[in-house]
Amino acid sequence: MGGRPDEINAPIGWLTAVERERAARFRHEADRQSFVAAHLLVRLCAAAFLGAEASGLTLLQHCDEHGPGHGRPYLEGFPQVSVSLSHTRGYVCAAAGPGRVGVDAERVPPGPLDEALAAVALTPRERATVTGNDDLIRLWTRKEALIKRGELTIDAMAADYDWTRSHLLEWSVEPDIVVAVITDAPAARVPVPG
Repeated sequence: MGGRPDEINAPIGWLTAVERERAARFRHEADRQSFVAAHLLVRLCAAAFLGAEASGLTLLQHCDEHGPGHGRPYLEGFPQVSVSLSHTRGYVCAAAGPGRVGVDAERVPPGPLDEALAAVALTPRERATVTGNDDLIRLWTRKEALIKRGELTIDAMAADYDWTRSHLLEWSVEPDIVVAVITDAPAARVPVPG
């Protein structure tokens, strides 16, 4: 699922205290709204997958280094379902399903190719084919989705990856947002509940 933050029609009361505290730390209101909307959307997405009520789903995150509110998200009480979410200013997306899932949304920067980002993110073979930021960010979102699945690290982004090992779903949002979803099972884009 994906949409603008204002399209996500769900009560902020669904968020945990940790999520609300993290949301309050954003300096820019648009970024706070995107964070909140993404965390609500992942519940709606998981509820659609499970055939459950979104209000009854608790999203948690924990990482050993940064504590609660960080790390790969998961649903309390549903270890068989993986979830992932992403937000960029003005757009949010989420994925839920069996096996590992990862989703990322990024804005394509205007101007000439970002050579510094290309050097970090691309293999030599990929770099030879990328001519602009559209291609660069499309590959970046794929690799960020892999990171969210636990298959890749930022340090290894420029390593070769066998894209046939998983399922890829991509779309673009006009004028400048690219979304990539990588799953273990075939995936389909579904509309945000109205």
